[in-house]
Amino acid sequence: MIEGYAWLVLILAAFRLTRLLVYDEITSWVRQPFVETKEEVVDGQSVYYLEPSGKGLRRWMGKLLSCHWCMGVWTTSFLYGGWLLWPGVFIYLAHILALAGAAAIIESLIQVLKD
Repeated sequence: MIEGYAWLVLILAAFRLTRLLVYDEITSWVRQPFVETKEEVVDGQSVYYLEPSGKGLRRWMGKLLSCHWCMGVWTTSFLYGGWLLWPGVFIYLAHILALAGAAAIIESLIQVLKD
């Protein structure tokens, strides 16, 4: 059973891995075969969003990679399962992602406070 500190690590790791796969520019190459970027003008501002492309498995992957709620279930399952099955490996991966997730949250808060 995972408790306390480990849960916090997994929560932050799942947050960061989900954002990495769904939003970050560095992983756009992963999303590119499965989604199209659409532009909409809202109140004079361009807003970009991802829309699944293709059919079948390709479209399913596009839906997954464009939805943080959907991807969050899979990243959480991956991290939790890995932590239980191969703790010696996943403890390091989860800690790296958790630290990056905490740093991202802190940076976002700083940006909000600056504005």
